[in-house]
Amino acid sequence: MPTANILNLFDQTIYYGTLTVENGRIARVDRLGPEQPGEPYILPGFVDAHVHIESSLLTPPQFARLAVVHGTVATVSDPHEIGNVLGVEGVEYMLREGSRVPFKFMFGAPSCVPATQFETAGATIGVRDVRYLLSLKEIGYLAEMMNFPGVLHQDPEVMTKIALAQAFNKPVDGHAPGLRGEEAQRYIDAGISTDHECFTYEEGLDKAKRGMKILIREGSAARNFDALIPLLAEFPEQIMFCSDDKHPDTLAEGHINQLVLRALAKGHSIWNVLRAACLNPVLHYRLPVGLLREGDPADYLIVNNLQAFQLQQTVINGQVVAENGQSAIADLRSEHINQFNCDPKTADELAVTLTPFSEGQSPKERLIRVIEALDGQLITNELLLEPSIESGQIVPDVERDILKLVVVNRYQNAPPAVAFIKNFGLKHGAIASSVGHDSHNITAVGCDDESIAQAINLVIDAQGGLSAVAGTRPHEHDQELMSRREFLHITTTPETQLLPLPVAGLMTDRDGYDVAAQYTLLDLFAKQELGSTLAAPFMTLSFMALLVIPALKLSDKGLFDGSTFSFTPLQIVK
Repeated sequence: MPTANILNLFDQTIYYGTLTVENGRIARVDRLGPEQPGEPYILPGFVDAHVHIESSLLTPPQFARLAVVHGTVATVSDPHEIGNVLGVEGVEYMLREGSRVPFKFMFGAPSCVPATQFETAGATIGVRDVRYLLSLKEIGYLAEMMNFPGVLHQDPEVMTKIALAQAFNKPVDGHAPGLRGEEAQRYIDAGISTDHECFTYEEGLDKAKRGMKILIREGSAARNFDALIPLLAEFPEQIMFCSDDKHPDTLAEGHINQLVLRALAKGHSIWNVLRAACLNPVLHYRLPVGLLREGDPADYLIVNNLQAFQLQQTVINGQVVAENGQSAIADLRSEHINQFNCDPKTADELAVTLTPFSEGQSPKERLIRVIEALDGQLITNELLLEPSIESGQIVPDVERDILKLVVVNRYQNAPPAVAFIKNFGLKHGAIASSVGHDSHNITAVGCDDESIAQAINLVIDAQGGLSAVAGTRPHEHDQELMSRREFLHITTTPETQLLPLPVAGLMTDRDGYDVAAQYTLLDLFAKQELGSTLAAPFMTLSFMALLVIPALKLSDKGLFDGSTFSFTPLQIVK
């Protein structure tokens, strides 16, 4: 029965009072007097309004263990990552695992599995599957409708899925990067109510004026907080905070609480900030999360003050799940389900042969399309650059930071797809990952074919994971890194790193804090040993096969132009 300063987000008042909790619910709220500065504060718990749990590399119980320490009590979770690997079975796995811990996961029915016809996924979630999932009380909404061209062109399957969500009275999440004006209005009119893909203030403003809920996203790779936070003062009832994709190292450091502090530091009203972090997601998605009203579930936070927001307790259904920086959620093991069926690759399979020159043509008349990765963004640019040519092959050019990008079909044996990419900054070696949105084939980037093949094969041998290979210029790790690897029982050498992901090639059920530490080592290896200049090289790599985000990406079937939604050739003749 805590006594503290209680925040009422509905009438925007603070008073000193006591909560009486019975059977996991707030039985009574007693007002004892005016706010007492210096005493702790009780407020509703934070909600991540859009996240893919799989991108934390952790199973739902392990994700929850880390999230509650930062005051998160619930997530709106799209399981389309595991859906692309294992279909409905994968979604049901997330429901089962989420139910094992005292945390409020609200999962959605994936709307776009596979995301496009231009890549190989492990499963399909069709109209019948969506109807089944939406019929489950545990499924709260239709997850992000990435196929916005299908909405605009009234694709029958797309429109049927939206109609099913409406029939079940469940919201439809959006995903429409760059969509503006009349097209944005048509997308909204189809029944889609949110978007987390706005890149600029102008895009967010346009959609907010049309009534759309705008999610301000700050994840491990994609970040639009600074661009969109001005919208909070203009549309406080339409803004929510989300992470979308959060790797374990950054999840261990913070979650939605970080956005709360940043918004307050920019001078935004405490009430508007808490609307976005606590209230709006609960109301929009009708989450079973309490908001400090009598009869509500006893979900709340106790913090030291409304400036530092130092968390003293996180409470869910009346149960203390975190206290003073320590999680009270059990460290649980989970079933390992997976789908991996490809053989190791050789360096020779990654070679790119130069198209023969026409008579009289100069090598300088040959260009290649190069993906330009943008730090902190999912979008990429298309560059037209002169290739480096050796012995009739197009090869990486480390001096110009033009590296080789490879996508390998993990569901069946097929020739690898190869392209080139700029801005990863590797000076030698390669990194690879079986986390490759949305179909989660193996994606790798590197400076030479031997290193790339080695990194890919480490992932294949583990049946999923993240790997890094030093290549021809290995450096010795310092003693601290070596000692940390030994402590975590990491069996890789200074020349290689591997973080196995045995659950669908996406997640692990190992202790989340150990995974965060191992991921930190892997991240340091990519940056300090190999030279990557990106803030989150593995997270950025995971989006280089994400075809629904423009402009240029690579699927297991070839180089893809996101602006025309079609394949495009690598080599160009002037």
